Amino acid sequence: MRLLPWEYLFTRFSAHTFPDIYTITWVTTIVLLIGLVILYNARTRALHRHAPYLDMYEWLLWTGISLFGLILVAAVFNFYLIVMLVILVTGLAVMVWVRFVRYPPMFEVYEQKLAKQRYFTRSKFAHPESTIRPKGAKTAKAGGSRPNAQRSRANRSRRRR
Repeated sequence: MRLLPWEYLFTRFSAHTFPDIYTITWVTTIVLLIGLVILYNARTRALHRHAPYLDMYEWLLWTGISLFGLILVAAVFNFYLIVMLVILVTGLAVMVWVRFVRYPPMFEVYEQKLAKQRYFTRSKFAHPESTIRPKGAKTAKAGGSRPNAQRSRANRSRRRR
């Protein structure tokens, strides 16, 4: 350490000025970028029917591509360290905001919607005969329901013989 800590913020980020972290930074950035693309592909295939989750992973993908792409550009073109830190902090803050602030309320609403759908599906199909329309139901709307119901019972008993 030859400079004061705050003076390093205004030096160029290169292999000569930061030999300990320069290579680690760009290699880690490439690995994280590849990992992000693999994670996006795996999760979108698994959750292809759940739109809020797909939206979140798309946000994370494009934020990650922007963040890691800018870090690579900053490392290749030797930007000042303060610019690298601003890019890194801003990008990570957006990713954390997307994952933990923006989408959890949407997930709660979506989970409630799915729970209602499951409840109504269960209640609708709870009894096997609930989906079978009685034969007298069509004629019951046209006229009296009592004589038709008696006729249908008589017809059923004749068919069994």
